[in-house]
Amino acid sequence: MPAVKVGRVCVKTRGRESGMKCVVVEVIDKSFVLITGPKKLTGIKRRRVNINHIRPLDWKIDIKKGVTDKVVVNALKKMGKIDEMTAKAK
Repeated sequence: MPAVKVGRVCVKTRGRESGMKCVVVEVIDKSFVLITGPKKLTGIKRRRVNINHIRPLDWKIDIKKGVTDKVVVNALKKMGKIDEMTAKAK
């Protein structure tokens, strides 16, 4: 299983946003991470979540800790993953 680190793309598994993809922006401690969709792209706003409520995917984007949503969107565009982020996970 891929490690949950900054830039890792994940799928929310719990809550009303389950099945939507998000990006880890910051690791808070061993149990919590800060994620973002970004909201305009996937509908997930920036928030703290338990790592048990996300499932890491195989790919990650190259970002630094604590970046803005605009930087995340630009990194996704650079990789050509915008369509893959907006598609709901299986």
